[in-house]
Amino acid sequence: MKELLYGAAYYDEYMPEERLEKDVEMLKKANMNVVRIAESTWSTLEPRDGEFDFTSVDRVLEAMHRGNIHVIVGTPTYAVPSWLVKKDPDVLATTTRGRGLYGPRQIMDITNRTYLFHAERVIRELISHVAGHPAVIGYQLDNETKHYDTAGPEVQEAFVGYLKEKFSGDIEKMNAAFGLNYWSNAVHDWKDFPDVRNTINASLWGEFEKFRRKLVTDFLAWQSAIVNEYRREDQFITHNFDFDWRGYSYGLQPALNHFAASKALTTAGCDIYHPTQDHLTGLEISFGGALNYSLKKKNYLILETEAQGFPQWTPYDGQLRLQAFSHIGSGASMVEYWHWHSLHNAFETYWKGVLSHDFSENKVYREACTVGADFKRLSGELTGLKKEYRIAFLVSNASLTALERMRSGGNVQYNEVLMSWYRALYEMNYECAFVYADEEESASAADEKAHENALYSELKEYAALFVPALYAASDGTIRAVKRFTEEGGLLVSGFKSFFTDENTKVRHDAQPYGMTDVFGLSYNQFSMAENLKLSDNGAGLLQGTEEAEGFFECLIPEAGKTVLSYDHENWGQYAAVVENCFGKGCALYLGCGMKESVLKALFAGALQKAGVLPVLKEAAFPLIAKKAVSAAGKELLFIYNYSKAPVEAVCPEGSYTELLSGNVMTGGSRMMLDRWGFVILRKDG
Repeated sequence: MKELLYGAAYYDEYMPEERLEKDVEMLKKANMNVVRIAESTWSTLEPRDGEFDFTSVDRVLEAMHRGNIHVIVGTPTYAVPSWLVKKDPDVLATTTRGRGLYGPRQIMDITNRTYLFHAERVIRELISHVAGHPAVIGYQLDNETKHYDTAGPEVQEAFVGYLKEKFSGDIEKMNAAFGLNYWSNAVHDWKDFPDVRNTINASLWGEFEKFRRKLVTDFLAWQSAIVNEYRREDQFITHNFDFDWRGYSYGLQPALNHFAASKALTTAGCDIYHPTQDHLTGLEISFGGALNYSLKKKNYLILETEAQGFPQWTPYDGQLRLQAFSHIGSGASMVEYWHWHSLHNAFETYWKGVLSHDFSENKVYREACTVGADFKRLSGELTGLKKEYRIAFLVSNASLTALERMRSGGNVQYNEVLMSWYRALYEMNYECAFVYADEEESASAADEKAHENALYSELKEYAALFVPALYAASDGTIRAVKRFTEEGGLLVSGFKSFFTDENTKVRHDAQPYGMTDVFGLSYNQFSMAENLKLSDNGAGLLQGTEEAEGFFECLIPEAGKTVLSYDHENWGQYAAVVENCFGKGCALYLGCGMKESVLKALFAGALQKAGVLPVLKEAAFPLIAKKAVSAAGKELLFIYNYSKAPVEAVCPEGSYTELLSGNVMTGGSRMMLDRWGFVILRKDG
């Protein structure tokens, strides 16, 4: 894009009164230049089977075009009309909880033939209708697509076909790979394959989840191929990926492979929702942004984020600006709110938009006007930013699924560990990219070697690699990580990593499997921490009394050096954290859960030794810094104050222009950032 995009999802269909021209006027006053339409209105666009009515779409397209406002058109396939369910009840997904009932969105079986027939028809009718319109700049496929726990007979039949292909028809090979002889779960004839919804076998369930994530990848690729038949060359295809949910966006999405699914897109996009008021930290913006930048290694679109959102998220003055520019500093080229106006009925009545229920100007709208004005003024400086990372996280859906299924193994939750580690680095002002660990569906020796080489080729771009809770890892993944370290990288990993193969079958060699020489340790016992203190043996690493949290491993140092040990009458014989030199690189292994203050001390020490510096020295949360390179090749430094009190920041070495104010600053200059304030420094010369 040649300009920053700023706007909101817009639903003319939901308006209780005629608003369109007035809304265009208000959008323009706010310097909003993009809206998204149509993705949730299938029953309006096709009120009866085969009867199409694009009146609302045409009205919005024409009005927005007159106002010089761009439009993104969504395919309306994530909320099915009642007539379609009446026609074929099997459109609704049968899940692990049984048959779904009509009403909510995202309740369909995305493999159902009736659903796919009608979805394709409405996509073709809509996209062919709008593709030539000059206001349309791109398309959003579906909406926050996942597999929706679909597990009906047709899905399970397709899963058996998938397994036959994976194991070349050899059912005994599958039994061995998954350990299905336990509790008489072995299957000796494909026609006897059972319903997997209640399986007690983590390997079989993990493969089923992998298969269902592939259904999402295939579904989005299918939609992309249809849209590609109609779109102009200057129009993009995107999707609004979401994340796991803790009442807000959190970690890796369990029901989707972001990396595989993004291949069908020309531009990555996502929805990021997060707490505000006293709980605004910017963490979710940073995590989601870095993950989406990593998908294409270029700018991404924020297709949904909150303006007001939940009642408890109504932002303090200044927070809307901080949030919007936080997205830009993380690599976004568009910020779009869900949604423009607050709904007057139905499920999301109290998920408020830019405008409240009275449609009048409010504090949020007036602040949005300042964001839009600055986006317009600074588009030349902030469009096409490039992000450069020296640290990467290796992430894994297979490990996420396996640990969720293996609660009896210590109740370790993948996203909790991932976000804890990411938060520690984020608050110290280290920026991190993301790399995907898991192999695709094929598992032949040749494919595994290709995976190893491709993964290593990606890993070697970084100086440091963080690998939290990589419970399930193939030999190819392990070899790639090992090569990365041996060739000079810093590897930081820890408990519950390198424990099973890619099929979630526990390795029967010394743990961590294939990595004992890299970490200089082994272990064969683990337990749950209870009043288990940590000791740095007088090294000054710990500030006060710290304890291991949750699951812990009894590490036996071999070539490695003990950094932390357990201070306990029994567990004191074991190490808690071990560091080791391996080849040209170094490795740090954390054998237990621990507070983020301890994580920060360990991570900072390891990164300093590896020569990896934070974005802004001697600054930590609530001051958060992001670095980017402009399209003109200028270094930009974003410094954000996620605090309700003013905070002082120090300008780094060099000469800078502060883009918002135009002030010139030099190294060592002190800046007072207002509460929820920020500066954007352009390095001159």
